[in-house]
Amino acid sequence: MGSHMHNLTTLIKRLEAATSRLEDMAMSLDDPNSPKTVGAENALPEPPKPAPPAAPAAAPVLPQIQDFDTLIKEDVRNFVELGRKIDGLVGEQSSAVLQAFEAERTYLYVSTKAKKPDQQPPELMTELHKASDSINNIRESNRASKFFNHLSAVAEGIIALGWFFAPKPAEFVSEMAGGIEYYGNKVLKEYKEKDSTHVEYIQAYCQIFKSLAAYLKKHYPKGLTWNDKDGIDVQEALRQIKSGSSGPASGGAPPPPPPPPPVPTLNVPGGVPPPPPPPPGAPAPAASAPAPDMGAVFDQLNRGESVTSGLRKVDKSEMTHKNPSLRGSSIVPERPSSQGSISRSKSPAPSKKPKPESMRTRKPPRKDLEGSKWLIENFDNPGEIVEISAQQNQSILISRCNKTIIKVNNKANAISIDNCTGLSLIVDSLVSSLDVIKSPKFALQIDGVVPTLLLDQVDGATIYLGQQSLATEVFSSKCSAINVMLPPKEGTDDDTKECPVPEQIKSYVKDGVIVNEIVEHAG
Repeated sequence: MGSHMHNLTTLIKRLEAATSRLEDMAMSLDDPNSPKTVGAENALPEPPKPAPPAAPAAAPVLPQIQDFDTLIKEDVRNFVELGRKIDGLVGEQSSAVLQAFEAERTYLYVSTKAKKPDQQPPELMTELHKASDSINNIRESNRASKFFNHLSAVAEGIIALGWFFAPKPAEFVSEMAGGIEYYGNKVLKEYKEKDSTHVEYIQAYCQIFKSLAAYLKKHYPKGLTWNDKDGIDVQEALRQIKSGSSGPASGGAPPPPPPPPPVPTLNVPGGVPPPPPPPPGAPAPAASAPAPDMGAVFDQLNRGESVTSGLRKVDKSEMTHKNPSLRGSSIVPERPSSQGSISRSKSPAPSKKPKPESMRTRKPPRKDLEGSKWLIENFDNPGEIVEISAQQNQSILISRCNKTIIKVNNKANAISIDNCTGLSLIVDSLVSSLDVIKSPKFALQIDGVVPTLLLDQVDGATIYLGQQSLATEVFSSKCSAINVMLPPKEGTDDDTKECPVPEQIKSYVKDGVIVNEIVEHAG
């Protein structure tokens, strides 16, 4: 019996020791300032520390975006810096060129993230249109500037940024960039011996489009491509890019942030104890607001006609359609209501979105004489005849005139034509040359003497020569379907003779020298 009592006493003592140990552990959890070790045998296990989240890997840079960034950084920014050295106006226009290329980069970035849309949203081209309009407006509003040739060369070349819809973008850029040559050569001729900065400025601008053509040959040889396999909606891609969720420098969207690590749990008998109560004197945490009771809203709506009993009648003095003086402001004067409260003012109207390019008004036609230069622009009226009485010291510049007949009376110095479609020109005589650039379906009648006719990038032209203009020399480059109509011999009843200008040249080596021969096709 005594041994049994001894064993029972020992068991009770062991239970008391275990209970004391558990109480110590619980007290150490309740008190954050208590030591973690009560003794070697009562050490509280330290919870495992969560591993630090791994740094997200940088998104791969798309090759087409990386190369376009290089083009902007090296070629475009070099051109901008040269423009700022020349003049503030030239620098402002060159900065607009940088904005146009940055807008084009956004377009390219969207195409890598989105599927090809059935109908392109106008928001996708808004920034590019703004930059292009700014470039053209700077040119048109500063025609009297001594840097007008600089401004015109830039405005003519920026058209090349519309390569998105061309089946062969590189060729399109090369052709459109040819418009820089006319004004660019004038700048080079004027400043070749004066200031090399102007020469470098034009050369840098030409280099931009050479680099752009090489870029397109590498990445988009058959036209712009879209992410049709796993792309998102165009407007959603544009929204993500503008909101900054996709970094422009990396060319791809950054990965989502890693989830927070799980809260570590302690292996304590009975589970984790509740948090300690707030210290004395601390305010109790605010209770969450109850959800609004929608029943009261429906009770108000079910009142029937009496629901509008609290509204006041608008006085005639506050009606804008009866008071024109209120239309100039979107704010209606505040007036105390019948119930003593102040009525709310009208909210401002939402901002208007810019019109698409196709809906914008066309620039008005223009026929002005500035100094010794005639400027004829923006005529587009089939059958309309525009007449000019020129003098020997006056030159004539004709641009963007479509399906129009222009007649130049008397003898002028020179005529330059660019970007006209379906233009018909009647000329008496010229002192020097007549230049035609990028003007398809062109017709020319020479009644007097014109020494030289230069055709560049003309597709389809008919040239009628008179008896006095048979000595006219015709130079053609990148042209097709050019026909020269020779008059019948005097005193004969022959018909006008049609002579096509050769388009094909055969070249071969003979005796160590390259020989070029015209290929004529008979029949």
